[in-house]
Parts: sequence; C-alpha cells; structure tokens
Amino acid sequence: MKILAIDDQRLVLIPLENRLKELGYDVYTETDAKRGIALYDRIKPDLVIVDINMPGLPGIEVVKYIRFFDKSDTPIMVLSGNTDNNIIEQGFELGVKEYMKKPLSLAEVCTRVKRILGTPNDQKKSRKYDEVIIQKRCVGVVIPCYNEENRLLSEEFTNFIDKNTGYHLCFVNDGSKDKTLEVLHSIRKGREDFITVYDCEKNGGKAEAVRQGMLHMLKDKGLDYIGFLDADLSTDLRDFDDLVSTIENSNYKIVSGSRISRMGANITKGAARKIISMTINFIIRKILSMDFKDTQCGAKIFHRDVVEISFRDKFVSKWIFDVEIFRRVALYYGLKNAKQMLCEQPLKRWIHADGSKLSMKDSFKIIMQLGQIALHYNKRKKTMGRVNVCNNQVLLGT
Repeated sequence: MKILAIDDQRLVLIPLENRLKELGYDVYTETDAKRGIALYDRIKPDLVIVDINMPGLPGIEVVKYIRFFDKSDTPIMVLSGNTDNNIIEQGFELGVKEYMKKPLSLAEVCTRVKRILGTPNDQKKSRKYDEVIIQKRCVGVVIPCYNEENRLLSEEFTNFIDKNTGYHLCFVNDGSKDKTLEVLHSIRKGREDFITVYDCEKNGGKAEAVRQGMLHMLKDKGLDYIGFLDADLSTDLRDFDDLVSTIENSNYKIVSGSRISRMGANITKGAARKIISMTINFIIRKILSMDFKDTQCGAKIFHRDVVEISFRDKFVSKWIFDVEIFRRVALYYGLKNAKQMLCEQPLKRWIHADGSKLSMKDSFKIIMQLGQIALHYNKRKKTMGRVNVCNNQVLLGT
C-alpha cells in the first residue's frame, strides 16, 4: 500500500515517513505541492496526506486536483495547523477523509492511517515514536560551544529531538581546544536530519559563534523561527519551547527569556553575580530606552524576518551582543515599533552552571563595553539620520 505525504516542512515529514515505513507501508514524500501532484500522477497512491498551509500552491488545491481533475476517490488525510473553519468545511465538502490539526501525536496519525488503509502484514512493533509530537512550526536552535566536552548534556538534547519534530539543533563549535567537536559529531550520529554541527576553526567568541550559526540556519527556508540557547542548558529545552509557543501565538518578532526571581520559579544566581547583573541591567535600560529586566539571558527566539537585521553585521562586543541586537532592531524599525515587537518572558527555571566562561572580572569589563556600544550605535543613528535627510531632499527636489 502506497502513501504520498506532501508538506513543505521536511522536519515534519521525516518522522512520519520513518514510522509509516516501519509499519510496512510504501511511503513517498514531497515538500512542494506542484511536484507532489506530479508524483501523485506517477505513483497513484492509496492514500494522500497533505498540509494546507504551503507556499506557492496551497494544499487545498492538491485536494481539488485529485477530486476534479483526476476524478479520483483516493482517500485524503489533511494534516495541518490551519484551523480556519471555512477551510475545514471546504475540505470535507471535497471529500477529505480526515482533517487533523497540528500539533498532534504521531501515534494518532498512524492509527488513523491504519483505520483507512488497514494494517500491513509485515508491520513492526515499536515504542520509539509513541511520544513524538508533530508540530505546526519548525524551529532552528543555535547552540554555541567552546570547550564544552565535559558539560554537554548529550542525552537531554537527543531525547528532546527524538520527541519533538519540527526542531533542528545547530551546534556551533567555536574553535574548541578540547574534544568538543568529537562529542558534537557523536550527538549528531543517526540524527543528521535534525542536528547540524557548524565548525569554526578559530575561536571568535560567543557573539560571533551565535551570529554565524543564526545566519547559517537562516538559509533553511523551512524554518519559521530561529533562536539560540546556551550549551550548558542553564535554561532548559522545555522553557525554550515555551518561548517558541509565545512567539508562535503572538505578533512578537523576538521573545527573550528573563531570569526574574519570583514565586514558583527556580532561578539560581550567586549574590555577587546578582549585584553585577543589576548594575549592568540599569545601564542597559538607559542605553536602549527600554524597560528590560534582563537582556543577557542566553535563550532567545526570533521570527525569521528579523534574523538578518539582527545578525548580518559583526558585533562590537564578544559577550553583550544581546544589547546590540535590540539596539539594531530599534534603529531599523524605530523605538516605538521595536517595543511592540519585543517580548521578555520570565523563565520557570534557570540554574547558573559551574564552569561558566564569564568570570566576575569579565563582568566589570562588560561595563566598559557598554560604553563602546552606546558610542558606536549613537554614531550609527546620526549617520542614518543624515542619510534619511538627504533622501528626503532628493525626493522633494531641494
């Protein structure tokens, strides 16, 4: 029995394809609707699984092609994040057998497939996919690594990837001198579709490692959101997923984690570190003209639309590049708009990990770097202002 699955997000198709093949079905996949129709004509499948929200040709047009052009009654299952009642009603009017809303469990999808097609005789029993969730968005996560051989929590990363489709992790090796690169390749083994190792031969600092990783992930057109996270998982992946849920269900373009101590949250910092952080955050609020509580949390998620604006140019600072990101967004969109685009979300958990690369001595250097950032972007603001004045004069003919 042949199944054709069409979805523009490859990260969604991979676990679906693997599990259905394991059950004994012949599975064909395509990420482009037009090519999917051509593949349908060639293989004449027994079941079509299609997403609705696809760029170019939407999935509903694939359904129409099968019903009106091919005049076929081939069973069709819609697997989509589109919850528009009009679309759902239209799908059933066209004879869609099932309309399943993402996110949902892979096990449920497979159960419904077996109900439609029956169970192949040579199916394999497996609990590997029992907890896998098919998401309605795809997320890239950049994880900078420098000499992390002994701190990388490999199982936490791999367990998360195995259970959460729609995530692609990009580990950036920032010129490590230990066996970090070797450890990263071992994490990636067997999960090449979901994990990338980006190797920087020379150490350029966290800011440059994150920047390179973000721009690398931006090349993947299937990713809706791209963010970064510290390798020590001081912010864990569950909290990061909460940040993703916020940006997915709002109009925010950037959602940043915040390590605010409060009831019900496990936020652990040393006393001296708290004092330095409070001082730095006070200066940052003055520079940004924004009421940020914590700009330096190493967990942030971005809509892909703002990644190039935020990361295209090299940063002035190796450590406090987060401040530069917010400054760049404010300069590009205007302060008023930037405030509406940015969201600071309190974390449920943040634990300061032993072996942090940032010492207390470095914290004092940060204050000096903040002055450099303020000077650099104030000059940039004046330059942009002069360019805008010149452009307006040309437009007015003066």
